[in-house]
Amino acid sequence: SPALILVTDLNLTADESKWINNKIHLFNNANKDVKLLLLDHHGSGEESAKKYEWYYLDVTRCATKITYDYVKENFEFNEPVWMSKYVDVVNAVDLWKQEEVENFEYGKVCMRLVTETRELNKVMFPEEDNDYKISLLHKASELLNEPDAHILLDDKIHTLKKDFFRVEKNDTLDNLATKYIVNLLGKQRDKNTIYYKGYRGYLSYGIGNTSIIGNGFLLAFPEYDFIVDVSYRGTMSLRANNQVSVSQISKEWTNGGGHPNAAGGRVIGFKEQFRYDKVKQQIEKIINDKEAVAGDLEYKKES
Repeated sequence: SPALILVTDLNLTADESKWINNKIHLFNNANKDVKLLLLDHHGSGEESAKKYEWYYLDVTRCATKITYDYVKENFEFNEPVWMSKYVDVVNAVDLWKQEEVENFEYGKVCMRLVTETRELNKVMFPEEDNDYKISLLHKASELLNEPDAHILLDDKIHTLKKDFFRVEKNDTLDNLATKYIVNLLGKQRDKNTIYYKGYRGYLSYGIGNTSIIGNGFLLAFPEYDFIVDVSYRGTMSLRANNQVSVSQISKEWTNGGGHPNAAGGRVIGFKEQFRYDKVKQQIEKIINDKEAVAGDLEYKKES
């Protein structure tokens, strides 16, 4: 049987459809038996749907429901008891079917459940962030048939989040998430470590909440002299624990400033990235440029 490339919820332009159609022909001409199927529900895909047999368009169902129905019709799978109901919830909120009151209201809460899961950074921790969101949605599926399910889920969101991050004893969500994130940062030390004038630093991207998470990291890993978190817009937040003046580092890097243990600055011309290594390249270029000229911060003395 041919290899099936299944694409869902993607609206292609005419040029994009032509490009991907040519690619499939190239595969098949090279004796690679490939079948493409794109399941779409956006009305703007009508032109491509009329032209290509692999482009399936149905504007009456959301992509989740189209995919679910396709899988049920063409494959055998061990369907969880909650799935059919959950698909109807997604369909109601995606197509804004307010007349389906129960499904629509529950879908709205599920949307917020996902959009407000900001504790984990999807660039630095993509797998963990994905697991977090899926875990919460699985928990939500358990409440689908409860009376006033949308209110019940809304009341439980905070607890569900804490349950995901809790390892041992209970604590505030901030503290539980901080401990979890610090542990993840620690696992990435090999690739995220930077050095400036002999001082060992840790570079994170888009983590935020640097006062809590940054200081938590420095306490957990005292071999580090400082930590710097760069936001998506190039704003830097630096923290130290009395081992180096991050105010001086910030001044030399970006003409920023602050306090010895807490400082900030802004990287002029910073380009937002969806890959951590591209961010590190930009920061290491600054480090290399600034180390090449004299500054107020002295090199770290060997102990």
